[in-house]
Amino acid sequence: MEITQVLGFVGALIIGLVLGLTGGGGSILTVPVFVYVLHINPVTATAYSLFVVGSSSAVGAIDNFNKGRIDFKSSMIFALPAVVAIFSTRKYLLPSIPHHIANFGSFELTKDLMIMSFFAILMLLASASMILKKKKENVDIANGPTETKNGLMIILGAVTGLVTGLVGAGGGFIIVPILVFLAGLKMKEAVGTSLFIIALNSIIGFLGDLGHLQVDWVFLLIFTVISIIGIFFGIYFSRFINSQKLKKAFGWMVLVMGIYILYMELSGSGI
Repeated sequence: MEITQVLGFVGALIIGLVLGLTGGGGSILTVPVFVYVLHINPVTATAYSLFVVGSSSAVGAIDNFNKGRIDFKSSMIFALPAVVAIFSTRKYLLPSIPHHIANFGSFELTKDLMIMSFFAILMLLASASMILKKKKENVDIANGPTETKNGLMIILGAVTGLVTGLVGAGGGFIIVPILVFLAGLKMKEAVGTSLFIIALNSIIGFLGDLGHLQVDWVFLLIFTVISIIGIFFGIYFSRFINSQKLKKAFGWMVLVMGIYILYMELSGSGI
């Protein structure tokens, strides 16, 4: 086994540990591990990430289902447009984007650069949601007209599906606030429902890649199993560690990684 594969599997364990310790956010590490540690091209990396994220989220969703923390009505309103968007993005949109998109002087915009830059921006947004202390506000959207709430959830579901399809990340930091403010769910229910939505989105998104992607199933399944094992270790250690402080520290790490990815991608393209 090559050293890069060993490092990749260590990364899989860390991803699972973070997911188990913080209850989310670890999936944002999956694409960087595939691209920068295992040197997999970004399109394949985002596809693999969807499989790993979907499988890992399914484990968490099953646990939350057993605890009665999944609101299936809200999840279907959000997930149906999301899965249509993510499947369409993986099946039709991504394959149709040319490798070379445009030139701006010495700067060449490529498909890989677009994906990784967009992913880095998503990492910066995710880090902000983990670092910033959330103020408790009286948000009355959940008590508004049902048609308005459902309409907004459908639109936001489609947008989330598009983003997930492009970058291969679960998007829990986007989904949870939507479920709290629009569906009126309590935080634990929102997290459980979010995991169910992420699992559904990610697996269906991955299915959209199967027609035009050569999958190394042995490697992908080993990586996924190691990540899931890491989740259980993380859940165990979370009993002894302050999860909020850990999540904030992880947020700073994601921030640094997001800036690093932007720097690496842009500096390598003539900027």
